[in-house]
Amino acid sequence: MNNPQLNKNRKLQHLLTTEGLPAPILLKILDTAESFVGVTERDIKKVPLLRGKAIFNLFFEPSTRTRTTFEIAAKRLSADIVNLNIASSSQSKGETMLDTVNNLSAMHADMFIVRHSQSGAAHLIARHVRPEIHVINAGDGRHAHPTQALLDMFTIRRYKCDFHNLRVAIVGDILHSRVARSQIHALTTLGVPEVRVISPKTLLPSKVMHLGVHVYHNMEEGLKGVDVVLMLRLQNERMLSARLPSAEEYFKYYGLTQEKLALAKHDAIVMHPGPMNRGIEIESAVADGMQSVILPQVTYGIAVRMAVMTILAGN
Repeated sequence: MNNPQLNKNRKLQHLLTTEGLPAPILLKILDTAESFVGVTERDIKKVPLLRGKAIFNLFFEPSTRTRTTFEIAAKRLSADIVNLNIASSSQSKGETMLDTVNNLSAMHADMFIVRHSQSGAAHLIARHVRPEIHVINAGDGRHAHPTQALLDMFTIRRYKCDFHNLRVAIVGDILHSRVARSQIHALTTLGVPEVRVISPKTLLPSKVMHLGVHVYHNMEEGLKGVDVVLMLRLQNERMLSARLPSAEEYFKYYGLTQEKLALAKHDAIVMHPGPMNRGIEIESAVADGMQSVILPQVTYGIAVRMAVMTILAGN
C-alpha cells in the first residue's frame, strides 16, 4: 500500500502520522534523537546540519509549547526558521491555505511545520508541495500529533529501556485526542504488548478496541500493574460539555492522585503532553513527584524534533 509519508526509496519524505510508519523508521528517529540530547547540554547549543535551510512554522491554531520547541530545534540545527502568525496575516484576508503555502514555496522554503484545527490539513499540503519540500504535522484536528507521540516514545525508552515487556495506560479524553491516537499507533508498532485506555464512556471513540487496546472505565482497575501512565489534557470546552457532569466529578474518577498511582508498579513513570490542568487531570503531588517525567518530556521533545528535521532534510 502506498504511504504518502515515504518517497520512492521508502525513506521518510514527510512526517504526517505515526499510523502506518514501519518500526525501523520510528526507531531511526529515536536513535537519531539520542545523538542530539547532548547538544542541549553544551555551552554552544548548535550544530550546522541544516545551515542554509528555510523552515516555516505554519500554525493555523495557537500552540506556544509545540511551536517554541520546533523553533528551538530548528535554531539548534542552524536553520533559518520563520514563524508566521497566520491569524493576522494572509489567511485573515481570505487567502486559502494552499495559496499561502504556494507563495512561501516560491520563497524557496525547504520545510513546513503545520498545525491546523482541521484533520488532514498537513496531508493536503504534503500532496501539493514540490518533491524537495518536506512537511511535518504538528497536530491536525483530532487526527494526529506524531512528534508528540515520538517524544513520548523516546521518554519511555529512556526510562524503561525496552518496549517489549511494558504495560502502558493512556488516561483521559481519548475521543478528541490526536495525541492518544498517535501514541497508540506508535506503541503498538514498537511492540508494546499491552496498551490500555482508561476513560469515561462518553470520551471514548466507538471503535477504539479496533486499535488493539484494552478498554477500562474504572481507573483503579486500569492502573493495576502498569509501567507507564500517559495522562491526556482535558480541553476546557469538554469540561463545559454534556459529556462530563463537572470538572470536579472528572477528577474524582479519572484524575491521577497518589493513591491511584500506588496501584501501578512502584517504578511506574507518569507523563503528560501539557499544558496540565492541575486538580482536574492530575494532582500537583503527582505532577511534581518522583515518578513524574513531565519536564524531561519537554527537553527530549527538542531532540526528537531535531532528529525528524535532520532525517527529512537528508532524504
